[in-house]
Amino acid sequence: MKLKTSILDKIALMICGDLPYSFFPYRSSSYLTQFFRDIDLKYIHDGTTRKWWVQGVLEELNEIPEISPNLPSQEIKNAIENLLNPIYFIYNSNLPEINQDKAIDAVNEMIKIQNLVVVKNKKNNSVSLFSINDVDLSSKNQNNRSNEIVLIHPQVFNIPEKGFDEKLVSVMMPFSKEFDDVYISIKNVCNELDLNCKRADDIWENSIIIQDIFELIYCSKLVIIDCSNRKPNVFYEAGIAHTLGKTVIPITQSLDDIPFDLKHHRVLQYLNNGEGLRKMEEQLKMAMMTLVKK
Repeated sequence: MKLKTSILDKIALMICGDLPYSFFPYRSSSYLTQFFRDIDLKYIHDGTTRKWWVQGVLEELNEIPEISPNLPSQEIKNAIENLLNPIYFIYNSNLPEINQDKAIDAVNEMIKIQNLVVVKNKKNNSVSLFSINDVDLSSKNQNNRSNEIVLIHPQVFNIPEKGFDEKLVSVMMPFSKEFDDVYISIKNVCNELDLNCKRADDIWENSIIIQDIFELIYCSKLVIIDCSNRKPNVFYEAGIAHTLGKTVIPITQSLDDIPFDLKHHRVLQYLNNGEGLRKMEEQLKMAMMTLVKK
């Protein structure tokens, strides 16, 4: 993948250590040259405006073929990882505003739009750039440090080749005709919001149905689970969604069907009739409009 110009612009400011990124080390002309030499790139700052020179180098590196469909070029990857090299922050430890953790948070906030994440190695403080599709799960720890990443390696499922889809909403519900109208109502809401809505029986890409379900959840922006009738498969799928860090919207016809572990979530209760489904569409639309923006 190629990084967006807006991201390259911010990376250039970070490399320079210019405002608003004063928590990165400041680099003068010679240090900019050294920055690229540290990753075996023979660029020499020519005396022009620092930020524009760095951005020009990054734009050139961005045109080099990518490592994989989910990652930028190796040179861009190296530049981002070098940007967060702990050595730079140690050398500037006398400056209280220079902060590697804050820098990591800023980079992750910037690159998440392209489903990328940097992961800090707790042993040596080095960082690595990953595709979120390869990492699978990010989780804030008890100290609310958003750069903490949990790597998971499923044994039952295969990691899909498909990437994350900002427009995809997956629906997990009992396999029964009585829920067809409920699904149609959910699709109506998704269509209004220009989102693509799918449930497991809409796809047939694998011989094992649970793999199709895993892929559907894995690629989704939102996951709607219908807990009505307390079906075990729905709770299992809800567990997958939570493990993958997905935003889950529980719905149900009866609050008694919500298991204890999900009672802390806001639940949308509905009646499975014409008026009840129309009301559910209104409430679901409001919830999804808020969540899609996050």
